[in-house]
Amino acid sequence: MMTSRERILAALDFRETDRVPCDLDAMGSTGISAFAYPELVRALGLPPRKTRIYDTWQMIAVVDRDVLDALECDCICVNGDVSANVLYEPEKWHPYDFNGRLDALVPDPSAFRVLPDGTVEQRATSFSGITRMPPDAYVFSEEHGGQAVDLSGECVKEDLDRLRERLQAEAVTPEQVRQTADYCRRAKEAGGDRAVLFNGVSAMLGYRGGLANFSMLCLTEPEYVHALHTILTDAAVRKAEALIPAVAPHVDIVLLNSDDQGTQCSTILPPEVYRKLFTPFYRRLNDRIHALAPQLKTFYHSCGAIYPILEAVIDGGFDILNPVQWTAGGHGAAEWKRAAAGRLVLWGGGVDTQTVLPGGSAAEVERQAAEMVRAFSPGGGYVFTAIHNIMAEIAPEKVIAMYRSARSVPTGRLHGSATVC
Repeated sequence: MMTSRERILAALDFRETDRVPCDLDAMGSTGISAFAYPELVRALGLPPRKTRIYDTWQMIAVVDRDVLDALECDCICVNGDVSANVLYEPEKWHPYDFNGRLDALVPDPSAFRVLPDGTVEQRATSFSGITRMPPDAYVFSEEHGGQAVDLSGECVKEDLDRLRERLQAEAVTPEQVRQTADYCRRAKEAGGDRAVLFNGVSAMLGYRGGLANFSMLCLTEPEYVHALHTILTDAAVRKAEALIPAVAPHVDIVLLNSDDQGTQCSTILPPEVYRKLFTPFYRRLNDRIHALAPQLKTFYHSCGAIYPILEAVIDGGFDILNPVQWTAGGHGAAEWKRAAAGRLVLWGGGVDTQTVLPGGSAAEVERQAAEMVRAFSPGGGYVFTAIHNIMAEIAPEKVIAMYRSARSVPTGRLHGSATVC
């Protein structure tokens, strides 16, 4: 039997594994709702606990080590020097019950207030404006998705000189490097033999100022976007040069960006625009990280119907793509596997979280999980998890069935011909 880390690393190198490697919550958008998590803990026969919520916008639970053990998941996550799912640091977590709906722990209870109708409001962050969760909702959202309708044709642009100065002033200090490396070391030790995904060197490219606004800038003012991405990539490279040599002994995978390039039916930007305005910058950052630590694998999260830009993602130098939303855009799992085989690790795609997981029976979930393992695993290059987050209404029996089914596919069947629905 392989250890968890050996299993992940073999898959990332397109080598055979004893079973498919599995993940839950290493990447924050293929995790589980904080509302569903207590029921999963109970169904697994584990002690009750307050649910930790690091991402209080998506309301995603921090998955504890005993849950990872029970589901036989092979990877853990480290978010800079701020949080890691296997470190329990009680001083960082404080009770908040979301107006009596959820017994939870959050980093900062003062960020919330309850409105007269029971809506919970969360104050603005650097990533979003004021967000609200009505009494019948399970996530926070912004009015108009944060993008008020504006047909004036005027696109909002940043002051690039000021942005450059701010990013230079935010350079990582030697003390921060030391703290982050030590934090990664502690997480690795606490995680046992699991692989470690590090989220702390993001390029932050894409859709600044809102999806509509930024898309229009890509089409009408590509020179501005090119200049913006140059500044952001310069900053990411500087951060990588400071952090990667220090954390590399303790981590295996580095999350570099989450820019969601797809809708349900197509890419958001024309593929040639993505290739021009994103691929070269990702290539520069990936090349620098691979030069600093050749053993590390780089991870890219992009939702939706992005099959038409898979070649551009590969050309950008990424090793891993998540969440593998093969259900969007008319290209099935077999096409995704053929396009990626031997060149890009697919991390996700295991169960359709929009139809089969919420609408199907536990048996149907089991069946699809097994089909996707057989589809994606031949030749290695696959890590199993669902397509995006497991939402609040999902019964724990389905979650348990999904992982049990994925793990049960015999090794000998992983390296023959793929069977795809």
